[in-house]
Amino acid sequence: MYSAYMDMIRIRFLMMLAYRVNYYSGIIIYALNIGAYYFLWKAIYGTNETLGGMTVAQITTYVAVSWMARAFYFNNLDREIANEIKDGSVAIQFIRPYNYIIVKMMQGLGEGLFRFFLFSIPGMVVISLLIPVKLPTDPEVWGIFLLMLFFSFLINSQINIITGLFAFFLENNEGMMRMKRVMVDLFSGLIVPMSFFPGWAEGILKLLPFQAITYLPGAVFTGKVSGNAVYQVFGVQLLWFVLLIIPLYLLWRGARTRLFVQGG
Repeated sequence: MYSAYMDMIRIRFLMMLAYRVNYYSGIIIYALNIGAYYFLWKAIYGTNETLGGMTVAQITTYVAVSWMARAFYFNNLDREIANEIKDGSVAIQFIRPYNYIIVKMMQGLGEGLFRFFLFSIPGMVVISLLIPVKLPTDPEVWGIFLLMLFFSFLINSQINIITGLFAFFLENNEGMMRMKRVMVDLFSGLIVPMSFFPGWAEGILKLLPFQAITYLPGAVFTGKVSGNAVYQVFGVQLLWFVLLIIPLYLLWRGARTRLFVQGG
């Protein structure tokens, strides 16, 4: 069974490899996007050395690494699941000798690994040549960041799968998927770091899982969070990963009793 799940990763990686040219062009698009944010934040800072607890160098690095990290943890598992529910192909998954949720996770991981090696790493090299990105010199920081990045993928995938499974109950969850994507990009700190939100808003965001996707790994990478606090924020990631298993399990359990196929 374990080897079957590993094959899911390999197969999805090879599928993505067939369209690698699209991702090479995507590096250019991401570079332009990051460059635009760099000049925007530079203008916002003006003559200020620090805003939101971050220096100009930190916000520059944060923007670059956050967008390149997104290339790894981003996936369309919600849309894949919703489509399989709508066309009824999910019924076949019920009788196969593996766990559907784990299969989706493995497929997402295969896609993420492809993006990491052929998009995020080359993209980070390109960006580092264009804007003053300050990379960590401590191997321990790199190690904890990569571990946190993996959990960013897990948490984002959990949210995506939960959103996709709602198609069992809503029949058409297109609006929910769009709303979810906006919420993840905005509330995770991808567009605006959490520390730039008003105090009351930041307090609310800390009660949501989105911070564990982008903001916390980015804060560790840039040095905004350091020392023992690094393990505390990693603990927040672990907590959300465990907590999200509960609604995921309940939705999947309920969904198995509600399967019906739309159409002929």
